[in-house]
Amino acid sequence: MKIGFVGLGKMGTPMARRLLAAGHEVTVWNRTRARAETLAAEGARVASTAAEAARTSEAVLTMLFDDTAHEDVFFGAESLLDALAPGALHVSLSTISVALSDRLTEAHGHRRQRFVAAPVFGRPNIAKEGRLWIVAAGSDDAVAKARPLFQPLARGVSVVGQEPRQAHAVKLGGNFLISAMIHSLGEAFVYASAQGIDPGAFLDTVNSALFQSPFYAAYGQVMLHPPQQPGATIELGAKDLGLLRQAAVGRKAHLSLADTLAEVFAQAQQIGLGNEDWAVGQYRMAQRRAALD
Repeated sequence: MKIGFVGLGKMGTPMARRLLAAGHEVTVWNRTRARAETLAAEGARVASTAAEAARTSEAVLTMLFDDTAHEDVFFGAESLLDALAPGALHVSLSTISVALSDRLTEAHGHRRQRFVAAPVFGRPNIAKEGRLWIVAAGSDDAVAKARPLFQPLARGVSVVGQEPRQAHAVKLGGNFLISAMIHSLGEAFVYASAQGIDPGAFLDTVNSALFQSPFYAAYGQVMLHPPQQPGATIELGAKDLGLLRQAAVGRKAHLSLADTLAEVFAQAQQIGLGNEDWAVGQYRMAQRRAALD
């Protein structure tokens, strides 16, 4: 399939690379052109604008950082929306607000374009291995057209509804659970250390006895053995938590734990932890808050 891939950050680059390896014709664009040029040697065509990447594509996949980046690409002077042909497909892999998802749904509908929300769960190393989990929502025909593009990227797909906003809402809810898990695990590690118990032994014990969760195991190891390069950062976690709280308010739902976590993220950013790994930064905040108390 002829694909445009827009957004080549830590997640987008390995995903575009896997689509190339699967035999798709991929045209790439990134705001920083050098990141796109690295894929040229692997067969990608490099576009000068996001609209150019879309103009001759049957499907465009976007993996942009936030709502602001989407506003520029889709509603700016050279709009990807206007470049995409009627009947073509847009797959939004990014974590964005449900309000923007609704706006994109309406804009694509006016242009008779297909739109599938397909945010992903997984860190960059998981993207590199093609083992992401995709949460998809959209019309049946649009999701069916997108499925061949999911295969090189993911170990599984959950279709959660016909409205694209539903997939973005699930992704925000999932990220909230990750933040809550990290927060509670960080405080449990602080507690274990105070009792003279090795946090690693504590993690092995409770995860064997209570959860049997690969996420507890993986994030626990990240917290105890920080990677040289962060995956998702505190800044990104704060952004997603803000989008979750906005979505909750929009449906008159009050999430008290989300409010507490927002305070933790704000404090982390105030003391310079914004670019720390999401899990590592939250653990450091748990340690700091325990010491202050």
